[in-house]
Amino acid sequence: MNPTLIALAGSSHASSGRLVPAALVGIAVIVVLITQFKLHPFLGLTLGSLAVGAIAGLPMADTVKSFTDGFGSTAAGVGTLIALGAMFGKLLADSGGADELVDTIVGRSSTRTLPWAMALVGALIGLPMFFEIGLVLLMPVVFLVARRSGLSIVRVGVPALAGLSAMHGLVPPHPGPLVAVDALKADLGLTLGLGVLVAVPTVAIAGPLFARYASRWVDVPAPELFNTSRAEGDDARRPTFGVTLATVLLPVVLMMGKALADIFAAEGNAVRTVLDLLGTPLVALLIAVLIAMFTLGRGAGMDRHAVAKSLEQSLPPIAGILLIVAAGGGFKQTLIDTGIGKLVADWVQSSGLSVLLLAWLVAVLIRLATGSATVATVTASGILAPLVVHLSAGETSLLVLAIGAGSLFFSHVNDAGFWLVKEYFGLSVGQTLKSWSLMETLISVCGLVFVLALSVFV
Repeated sequence: MNPTLIALAGSSHASSGRLVPAALVGIAVIVVLITQFKLHPFLGLTLGSLAVGAIAGLPMADTVKSFTDGFGSTAAGVGTLIALGAMFGKLLADSGGADELVDTIVGRSSTRTLPWAMALVGALIGLPMFFEIGLVLLMPVVFLVARRSGLSIVRVGVPALAGLSAMHGLVPPHPGPLVAVDALKADLGLTLGLGVLVAVPTVAIAGPLFARYASRWVDVPAPELFNTSRAEGDDARRPTFGVTLATVLLPVVLMMGKALADIFAAEGNAVRTVLDLLGTPLVALLIAVLIAMFTLGRGAGMDRHAVAKSLEQSLPPIAGILLIVAAGGGFKQTLIDTGIGKLVADWVQSSGLSVLLLAWLVAVLIRLATGSATVATVTASGILAPLVVHLSAGETSLLVLAIGAGSLFFSHVNDAGFWLVKEYFGLSVGQTLKSWSLMETLISVCGLVFVLALSVFV
C-alpha cells in the first residue's frame, strides 16, 4: 500500500478519535458556563463552538469561519421570522386583540369547560408569542377566571400554561420549532400539520386532565394581583373576535396551503406556484404583520404613530433570543464541519436505535442541564443534523417534533419559566415542582409517544 495513503489513513483515524471528546467537552463548556458561571447563552455557545473546533483539531481560523457561517445563515433564516413574529405578537397584545380572544372564549364557557377553554386560550396566544410574553399576558386573565369561578389557580392556570408550552415546543411558526426546522431543513408546512396533530392530544392530557389531579395536591387560591384588568370591562375599542382569530390563523393557513399544494397540485400549476410563494414562512409572516397593522392596529383605533411605536417596541426584548438562536446555528455548523455530526450519524445508523428516541433524549439532557428549551433545541438540532440525509420529509418533520418535545422536559430551578410560574401563582418550590414541572414533563413524554405513534404511518 502507498505509504502516503497509510499516513493519511492514520491521521484520519487519530482525528476521528478526538471527535467524540470534542463534542462532549464543547457541550460541557456550554452547560457549565450557563449554569455555574451564569454566562449568557450567546457567549456560552460561542465559546463552546471554539472549544469543539480546538479539541477536534480544526484550525482556529476554520473554526471561526464555521461558526460565523452558521451564525449568519441562521440569523438570516430564522432571525427574520422571529422578528416578524415578535411584531405580530406585540400588535396582538397592544390592540387588545389578545384580550378579545380570551374574553370571548372564556365568556362562553361553563365552570366544567373552563379548564378546556383556558387550554385553547393558551394555545391561541402561544402560537405567535414567546412563552414569557404569553405568560405575562395571560396571568391577569387566569387570576380573574379563578376568582370568578371559585376554582383553584392550578385548575385554571395549568391548562393555559400547557397550551402555551406545547406551542413553544411543537408548533411552527413559534421560534423554537422554527429553529429546528431551519437546522434540519424540514418541510415547514408538513411539520406544522404534524405538530398540530401531536399538540392537540398532548395539551388535552397535560392541561385540563392533569390539572384535575394537580389541583388536589396543590390547592391554592388566586393571589391578590391584577384585581382589575382589561378583561373586566375596559371600554377601549378592540378588534372583533372574528377578525382577531382570522388574523392570528392567517400565517398558519398560508403555510398549510403551501404544504397541501406541494402534495396535491402538479409542479408548475399556477395555484401551486402562488401558494408556494405565499406559504413561504418569511412571506406568510410578513403578510400577517402587514394585515395585522390594519385589522388589529387600526381595528383598535390605533393611529399610524401608535402602530409604528408598537412595532418598534417589539424588537428590543428579543435581541437576546436572536443572538442565542444564531449562536446555536454557529455551534451546529462547527459540529458539522469538524465531522462530529457525521460520526454520530454513522453510529446511530449502525446501532439500530430509534432516531426519534435519540433526538428526544439528547434534547432532554441539554434541557435538564441548561434549563433553556431554546438552547436544548438548537444544540440537539446541530448534533442530529447529519442524520436527515437518510430520512424522508415526514421523518425529518417528526425529528423536529421529537427534539421540541425533549426540550420541554422537567423545567426546574435553572429555568426562568419555573420562577415566573412560581412567583405569579404564589407557590412554594415544592408546589411548583408538583404542578408546573410535572406538567412540562407530561407534555414532553406525551409529545414523544404521539411522535412515535405517527412514525408508524409517516
